[in-house]
Amino acid sequence: MKQHVILLHGLARSSRSMNYLSRTLIRSGFSVDNCSYPSQKLSIEMLSEKVFDQLIERIPNCDKVHFVTHSLGGILLRYYLSQHEIPKLGRVVMLAPPNQGSEVVDRMKHWPLFHWFNGPAGQQLGTDASGIPHHLPDANFELGIIAGSRSINYYLSTLLPKPNDGKVSVESTKLAGMSAHLILPVSHPFIMRNRQVCHQTIQFLQYGKFI
Repeated sequence: MKQHVILLHGLARSSRSMNYLSRTLIRSGFSVDNCSYPSQKLSIEMLSEKVFDQLIERIPNCDKVHFVTHSLGGILLRYYLSQHEIPKLGRVVMLAPPNQGSEVVDRMKHWPLFHWFNGPAGQQLGTDASGIPHHLPDANFELGIIAGSRSINYYLSTLLPKPNDGKVSVESTKLAGMSAHLILPVSHPFIMRNRQVCHQTIQFLQYGKFI
């Protein structure tokens, strides 16, 4: 069975942040599309359409198309799936997704520096009714979520319920309809480079469960 994986990085990151995970997946027999997109330039709605219009066109001939996302990447995928179907959609692994929003955004979105650095999409990740995550449907696909419980940013951690990864609380990563949820002692910026995270990601893509 030919299986393809699309990687979507997080806010203010690039495809380089997913390179270690990409190499690990390739060694495990998957073909991989490690996608870059201008996460700081556009809204979630515009990013989702822009990113997926390009991705869908270049999906190779395969039996299943899986997704592995980091942070904002998971919200882009959820938004797209609320509007469209993806042919041959397989399993999805979300790393540290703000599925219920982030209290960091609630507290900091009005700061000019936060707005400048994170752009329109960053403003849309709050926990209240104005946040995009709360307007998206539950998972109706095979979804495994890996949450981090270690922070390297003490200040941001004080803005979040514990446990958290410095950007998103463990509780906020959860989504109704998910197939599996795993907590590991990793931080938000580096979760995709952790060996155990990569191993568990491959387990879920292959077998639909974590071990």
